[in-house]
Amino acid sequence: MKFSSLSKVLLVLCWFSTMMADAAELTRAQIKQMLLAADKQHPADLRRKDLTELDLSGLDFRNADLWGADLRRANLSNSNLQGLTLDLTVMTNINLNHANLANTSIFGVSLMHADLSYADLSGSRVIAVMEAANLSHANLSHIDWAADMKNQSMGLMRANLKGADLTAADLSYAKLGRAMLRHAKLAKANLQNADLFAADMDGADLAGADLTNADFSATKLHDAKFLNAITTGTRFDGAINKPEIN
Repeated sequence: MKFSSLSKVLLVLCWFSTMMADAAELTRAQIKQMLLAADKQHPADLRRKDLTELDLSGLDFRNADLWGADLRRANLSNSNLQGLTLDLTVMTNINLNHANLANTSIFGVSLMHADLSYADLSGSRVIAVMEAANLSHANLSHIDWAADMKNQSMGLMRANLKGADLTAADLSYAKLGRAMLRHAKLAKANLQNADLFAADMDGADLAGADLTNADFSATKLHDAKFLNAITTGTRFDGAINKPEIN
């Protein structure tokens, strides 16, 4: 049985989760107190802590260390995580609605079925499994979702957005080279100047999307939908199964 490179990382995360089983559970009040006492030199230590299902909405985590934390099913809506390193966290089914995640590092993470609607991930570097995640209306401008071509010892490390909802999201200047976007919902999304080189977009819905100056070179586009999409200056050199575009 073969595993994708990112799936191997997530298997490691499962091991981390078992190691975290004995971690002391913290309440919202305890975490809030830790955050209030923290600063950049002395961040709140939440590394590998079990924070599952906690209501942490509206909290400011900018002076926290959340590396490897278990945040499954936690509510971090309207929270501020700007500039943090969130590598190897577990965020399946997390609520990050309207959260500030600008300029974060999110590497080797499960965000399957996460709610990131209206969240700000602008300028972030993300290699994560985000299948069926809700990113509708999110600010994803200048996000780097491109495959990690410098770290290939475990195979191709790339963002997986299969079936994700990116309706009306801002993806201007986004880097999505070789990303998995099969059946992704991108209707009315802003993809101006986005780089989608060699991405897998079979079955993706781009109806009404603004693709001005976007690069779809070598992109897989079987059954992709471009109804009423704006394609001024869009490049399709070597695109595979490019449909007719009105």
